[in-house]
Amino acid sequence: MREPHSRAWLVAFWLAAAPGYPPRAQAEAQAPQEWGLALGLRSAEIPYDAETNRVNDLIPLLYYQRDRLFVRGLSVGYTVWDGGDIQFSALGRYRFFDIPADLQQRIRGNAFDMGAQIRHWFGPRLHTDLELLSDGRGRTHANLTATYRWASGDWDIRPAFGLRWKNAAFNNHYYGLDTAQPGSAFDLSLGGEVRYHVKRNLYLIGRAKLTALDHRTADTGVIRRQFPNEIMLGFGFFNEPRARSTPLLKAKPYIRIAHGWATPSDLPDLLQGKYETDPDHNQMTSLSFGIPVSDSLMGLPLAVYFTPGIVYHHRTDVQQPLYEFVAAFKAYYTFQWPVRLRLGAAEGLSYTTHVLYIEQVTRESKGEYPSKLLNYLDLSAGVNLGDLTGRRSLRDLWLGIGVHHRSGIYQTSSAFGRIRGGSNYPQVYLQYHW
Repeated sequence: MREPHSRAWLVAFWLAAAPGYPPRAQAEAQAPQEWGLALGLRSAEIPYDAETNRVNDLIPLLYYQRDRLFVRGLSVGYTVWDGGDIQFSALGRYRFFDIPADLQQRIRGNAFDMGAQIRHWFGPRLHTDLELLSDGRGRTHANLTATYRWASGDWDIRPAFGLRWKNAAFNNHYYGLDTAQPGSAFDLSLGGEVRYHVKRNLYLIGRAKLTALDHRTADTGVIRRQFPNEIMLGFGFFNEPRARSTPLLKAKPYIRIAHGWATPSDLPDLLQGKYETDPDHNQMTSLSFGIPVSDSLMGLPLAVYFTPGIVYHHRTDVQQPLYEFVAAFKAYYTFQWPVRLRLGAAEGLSYTTHVLYIEQVTRESKGEYPSKLLNYLDLSAGVNLGDLTGRRSLRDLWLGIGVHHRSGIYQTSSAFGRIRGGSNYPQVYLQYHW
């Protein structure tokens, strides 16, 4: 077990550029479109016979819903058919494989399962989900989940009860560890999610889940804990409550093209103006889109965008051409000087179709396996070309510099392979708003 089901990430990131997601049900048709960026600390009990009892993960979570597209933390989907109270969606979901952290760098058991979901609303508060998902190698599980939503004031609480069927290949691999053969089985889960509104865009979030494994799986000798639990606590920035469902935003959508050059320098050095040239001359060219979601954040004049993009890494003597897919939220602050200046910062996820050479050599030199999926940052500073040249025809065009950064967040997450570093590409860009 080395990498998650890789091609699934390509689909997930491409969905970010699709037109949105229809109303979930008539009862919630007036709810505001949801967007959000959160950071959660997940702590899960290890069910296997291991000396370590728990494993922790730091998880960046993206939330976005528009028309047919929805991104909900660990899930991403596209609604193919909407019958009002019943929706049919293509679905992908990230699933953790909870083993001791010191084994996760070498054993990549996390997976991105893909399949389909049928959601049935029984009213404004209660719905059920029937899902069929696979890790891409015939290891399949089906889920039936009932979720109730209770919202009052600043609280939003969603308890859930689930029944899961796992085929023999899935159960033997993920619970028998390919040594025991418990065969197909059912398990039960009880849990829920909580979101508490603190102020403006700031929320506290939490999730808990208790799973009950069947006796045959629990008695294989591989499993030590028949009732493993997991909890997640964190915070996030979301659309403000009681916001209009279709606000008229001042922020304009944009398209950006950028070109960057790899460097062995780390991010703090780059921010201090220290730059070291890559001896192998690796370069990248990117195309990204900015979809405005808010004109402010926490009461500050920060324009917030959802920014999906695709990156082409050029062929060099040490690397074949490859692609990178990113999805993030980016906030901009504009200085209204005689010449408008704009600073931007993005946080999200990045997936490459193959391991970048510059990441491979730096990680292998430290005895680590590189990861295709990493945390993504984009820092930028731009100037308005219309203001700079005095030409009104260029008032929506910006020229800037920035840094394209991938990293494992200091070994804090199995989703990123428990690696410490990543890569940096200083870049120049043109960005056009319309």
